[in-house]
Amino acid sequence: MGKEFQENRIIFTKEMKKEYTILVPTMLPIHFEIMLSYLQTFGYKFDLLTNSGQAVIDAGLRCVHNDTCYPALLVIGQMINAIETKNYDTHKIALLITQTGGGCRASNYIALLRKALKKAGYEYIPVISLNFSGLESNPGFKITLPMIPKMLYTVLYGDLLMMLRNQCLPYEKNKGETSSLIDKWTKILVQQMSSSSHSYKKVLKNYRLIIDDFAHIEREKVKKVKVGIVGEIFVKFSPLGNNNLEDFLVSEGAEIKVPGLLGFVCYCVYNSIIDYKLYGINKKTYLAYKMIYNLILSKEKDMIDIIKEEGTFSPPLPFDTIASLNEGFVGSGAKMGEGWLLTAEMIELIKEDVPNIVCTQPFGCLPNHIVGKGMMNPIKKKYPNVNIVAIDYDSGASKINQENRIKLMLANAKEKL
Repeated sequence: MGKEFQENRIIFTKEMKKEYTILVPTMLPIHFEIMLSYLQTFGYKFDLLTNSGQAVIDAGLRCVHNDTCYPALLVIGQMINAIETKNYDTHKIALLITQTGGGCRASNYIALLRKALKKAGYEYIPVISLNFSGLESNPGFKITLPMIPKMLYTVLYGDLLMMLRNQCLPYEKNKGETSSLIDKWTKILVQQMSSSSHSYKKVLKNYRLIIDDFAHIEREKVKKVKVGIVGEIFVKFSPLGNNNLEDFLVSEGAEIKVPGLLGFVCYCVYNSIIDYKLYGINKKTYLAYKMIYNLILSKEKDMIDIIKEEGTFSPPLPFDTIASLNEGFVGSGAKMGEGWLLTAEMIELIKEDVPNIVCTQPFGCLPNHIVGKGMMNPIKKKYPNVNIVAIDYDSGASKINQENRIKLMLANAKEKL
């Protein structure tokens, strides 16, 4: 089979790249679909998983200890369930999982996944780590420096579409129009990113075309409760992780706001800059990270300026502003999990006149209990009108109880409205 063993793991080789399909767990469907279409231009074959439901949870519980972080259980369960129920040649697939390299348990998901594969009898399937920290490498899968700008464009595209959907969907007069535009532009961007040439000039032109398209959606002029969603990155973004929270909130008559993926990307880069400023470490890479950070901020500013220029929609706050909002609440050295960013995103929502917040967190996630639930009282003291509810997600948690707690928060919000 051409498989090589190194450090007790199976390496994804250059030979495998030619024939193998890489399975990718879901989190942000729009973002991931566009990003994977770009990576496919380098000869990779991907399958973005969409399987969900109790069968995924059961597969996770069967192959992972039930005390394991809930996102890990879901991601691993989704992969195992896909292997068992889809018509794959299991000797021609690989699995991809991200690693941030931080102190969160997420950096260890990859070891849990390999252990689960072994338990399920699939130990011969290679697992690929997508990381920018040098944690693991595979000859058949590499993210190079020249690829990063276009990967950044895919994040910006995804954030823009997510923002426009959230600001249009609750108000559309012709039901389904927003979803149709999302599908239309996702297909267009997938096709464009599948081409090896995609200039930044084209990106800026696309921003204007996309925004103009959504601005023509007929919308009702009614006032709705605005609800922000923050929390651990997987349960914040993934419908699989949060029991379709966004759909539930819209069905209850709310407009939702979810801070974009770009914020987390900036957070990861910014932390490397902070490490040097706080502790004097990573001096060699400090200037490189600072250059990348300034590049990201400049691209973010371009998108924000175009949103403002068109004038129909409310743009996000720039990340350098968000990075200052945690001051007085939690230090910038608190960077386990979502760290200080989670606190800053709650304050960001308040500053954007979204005082109703659902803080999503996996049950037992210590970092997020500190910077999420633990910051609720200090935030409420400074902003008395804020309305925050913390919701735990776990394989044993009741969806009915979760939704009832959110309904109570919405009832309070509607009363104030």
